[in-house]
Amino acid sequence: MKVLFLVADGMGDWSLEELGGKTPLEAAETPNMDELARTGIVGRCKTIPEGMPPGSDVANMALLGFDPARYHTGRGPIEAAAQGLTLDAEDLVWRLNLVTVSQLDKDGFMLDYSSGHISTEQSRPLVERLQREIGNDVYEFVPGIQYRHLLVQKGGAQTDDAAMAISPPHDITDKPIKMDLRAFSRNSELWDVIFKAHDLLADDNPTKANSIWPWGQGRPLILPSFAETFKLHGAVISAVDLIKGLGFASGMEVIDVEGATGLLETNYAGKVQATLDYLKHGDFAFVHLEGPDECGHGGEIENKTEAIRRFDALVVAPLREALKDEEVTWVICCDHYTPIAVRTHTMDPVPFVVNAPGMELSGLARFTEQTADSTGIVLEHGHDLMTYALQKAGILP
Repeated sequence: MKVLFLVADGMGDWSLEELGGKTPLEAAETPNMDELARTGIVGRCKTIPEGMPPGSDVANMALLGFDPARYHTGRGPIEAAAQGLTLDAEDLVWRLNLVTVSQLDKDGFMLDYSSGHISTEQSRPLVERLQREIGNDVYEFVPGIQYRHLLVQKGGAQTDDAAMAISPPHDITDKPIKMDLRAFSRNSELWDVIFKAHDLLADDNPTKANSIWPWGQGRPLILPSFAETFKLHGAVISAVDLIKGLGFASGMEVIDVEGATGLLETNYAGKVQATLDYLKHGDFAFVHLEGPDECGHGGEIENKTEAIRRFDALVVAPLREALKDEEVTWVICCDHYTPIAVRTHTMDPVPFVVNAPGMELSGLARFTEQTADSTGIVLEHGHDLMTYALQKAGILP
């Protein structure tokens, strides 16, 4: 038995007047997900524990079967795991965005959390320069991909900075940054680093990146072994570091796909082929597509609908065709909602499909937020979805 867990990040949404009262998922053509819903189980799953922020880090940790309330320490540590950083137990790891602000003062606004979706080729030299000119014995800049980087604060977990509440930049697009600057100002050294970076980025920089934004800080991540927990040899396939970090931390294989961007335009065929190649010897593949989430953050209705259509046509369809003669358990869901109306993540329970050989037909015509509501099936804890699916497949008792 092979298990495919396919995640369309941020796919869930609310009804939109521009789509005639439909959600992007309802408006998109999704015949493959619809067929799996018709012949499987459809329900809702609460991927975000009460009191935790509705981020992809929390939600995807839950989808991989690990309780975020127990294991989550922050977004930065997950992405540090993806890079294989050697960290001390008392280090504090910040996720570091390259962002665009109107001005870095109390009257400033967050204009773009991604600096115009800056490319890795553009961003890496900037972060390397930040390290050369600003990095010191306490603060180390670590280049990542696109706008996503890291700031390691040596010994920072022993300070009040571990509890500093900083808004994720994608949550405050077109909103004031005053309250976050007030929080940063409580650490004079960090404040100095941020403002020095702002001055450096203003110097001969052709990109939209004009500031850094540290957030999502925490101690180094430790997760149980996925193989020992679920008795499956698994891999993660994604363009984004947080998924890779979860894979590394839980001992899964992490597969890089050339041309995978985390955007609407990505290497869909490469991800499909990487999945099929892995399943020749592995049991479980967690395939993550970021495109719907990025379109949700951008308020792009047509692009989000198209991202969902492509997920169905360019990922689900070719995998179904290639594996049509094998026993496969399918799990399809999103990690959280990223509604167009608010352009950030929300706590809504996400729709899911579980389809395993021999299951009773649901008879549902579509896979949508509404049909998932109609079944009355709700998993109260997101980390239970993995066990639920593997039990339906007969893999776990």
